[in-house]
Amino acid sequence: MPAKAPFQPVDNEARSLANELIDTARFGALAVLSPETRAPSVTRIAVGTDLDGTPMTLISNLSSHTAALKADPRCSLLVGEPGPKGDPLTHPRLTLDCEAEFLPRDTDAHAALREHYLKSHPKAALYVDFADFCFVRLHVNHALLNGGFGKAFKLSASDLS
Repeated sequence: MPAKAPFQPVDNEARSLANELIDTARFGALAVLSPETRAPSVTRIAVGTDLDGTPMTLISNLSSHTAALKADPRCSLLVGEPGPKGDPLTHPRLTLDCEAEFLPRDTDAHAALREHYLKSHPKAALYVDFADFCFVRLHVNHALLNGGFGKAFKLSASDLS
């Protein structure tokens, strides 16, 4: 007998929780494939959303995850942090399957995103204009939401818009 899939049908409550996790995230765990070893590599990054709500980050060209994203733009982003009490595994979290898009610095879109990002990440003003930093949009293909015990959902990109 095949095992029962653990996922529930996506409803408005799941969509709302997933979007809240994206909108409130200030950092997350980014998973990439190392171009040298082809092994997975995970790092913590600052996270925000662009003007239309797409997850994005500001990263340095000197980092290994930037090189990995330039070699292969497929990545995953985990957002959602445990609360101050209880088992960390009972708190909601969202894994986003994404495709990275680097935003050129010399565009009007970059200037608008810079202003928008600094509203939620004011300390980034210290380095946002360094030549090695760039904005990267993380376009979501699909997502897995763990809303707590017994609350697992597979969401499409359209569920998050």
